[in-house]
Amino acid sequence: MQYTVRVKPGSRRGPRVDEDDDGLVVFVRERAVDGAANEGVVRALAAHFAVAPSRVTILRGHSARIKRVEVTP
Repeated sequence: MQYTVRVKPGSRRGPRVDEDDDGLVVFVRERAVDGAANEGVVRALAAHFAVAPSRVTILRGHSARIKRVEVTP
């Protein structure tokens, strides 16, 4: 299943996943440096959906705060 995700890197609230009208909001502690925030997003979404991190793929938006991700069961 595909989701639109808004990422909040460097957040003290993270790791946390909230739902809003536009999709999911993912709060991660990692900063957006060298892909660290993307790794944090993958781990947070995997924990939220109770799947392995290898089941979460970032499809679009690798360098943006709004991403399109796919989670396979």
